Amino acid sequence: MEKSAPGVLYLCPTPIGNLEDITLRALRILKEADYIAAEDTRVTKRLLNHYGIKTPLVSYREHNKEQMGRKIVEDILEGKSVALVSDAGTPGISDPGEDLVKKAVDAGVPVVPLPGPSAVICAVSASGLSTSKFAFEGFLPQKSAERRKQLEKLRDEKRTIVVYEAPHRLLKCLSDIRDILGERKIAVAREMTKLHEEFFRGTVSEAIEKFESTPPKGEIVLVIEGAGFETGGTRKVELSEREGINKIILQEVEKKMKSGMDKKEAMKAVAREFSIPKRQVYKILLEEGSDDRP
Repeated sequence: MEKSAPGVLYLCPTPIGNLEDITLRALRILKEADYIAAEDTRVTKRLLNHYGIKTPLVSYREHNKEQMGRKIVEDILEGKSVALVSDAGTPGISDPGEDLVKKAVDAGVPVVPLPGPSAVICAVSASGLSTSKFAFEGFLPQKSAERRKQLEKLRDEKRTIVVYEAPHRLLKCLSDIRDILGERKIAVAREMTKLHEEFFRGTVSEAIEKFESTPPKGEIVLVIEGAGFETGGTRKVELSEREGINKIILQEVEKKMKSGMDKKEAMKAVAREFSIPKRQVYKILLEEGSDDRP
């Protein structure tokens, strides 16, 4: 028997909190699809019940994406239309939907994205930081050593940096960010679109102080100022200056010591002005031949 024309894989964004944040088109596709592939069927079921949608649900998640991905593509090739949804937001962004889209594209299946909610865009747009260019890193590694290694790669990234983080790892992540990237401006977006939505805007140290006193809850997006911008300090250092920056920093430390500061105070002041960790200033002093110890 001749096969029917291929169906369609629809990428349907769903609310990241407030159930009103869904488009009329997304609701129509969810109703008309042959079935919905959901990362967590329990979460999606609540959304469908709210809007009276009876479309069948199947589970498509990290642990079954290979097997279910092949089945979904086969179904679409035989003429079925499938709506892919994640737990919240736009599917295919830092979730197993990425793999399904690749399989669909490789098989020649039509992939139709729908516009809609995105935690990344919401956080960046309200961060108060540069939005003209940004780098989305998804979730940083859970282990500190691996996370710090990844942050080292981002040290010279001039674009605004966006990452997801879990509440129980937030303080450790912020500490690593301060150690590796220095004292930068940061926006911590928490529980966006929900009842207890919160945007904290300040320096990394201020964020640490804030969330040490008030342990965070809920989904979190971090928006971090890129390198080469003026942050909590008073000096603006472009990356093009990096070649001679060590000498500049050494001169600044010496200048402050001549004005009466002891070495520790001078290093701390320069680190603050250039928005870099004090240990980096110390390292520069050693590399430039200063034998004194703070």
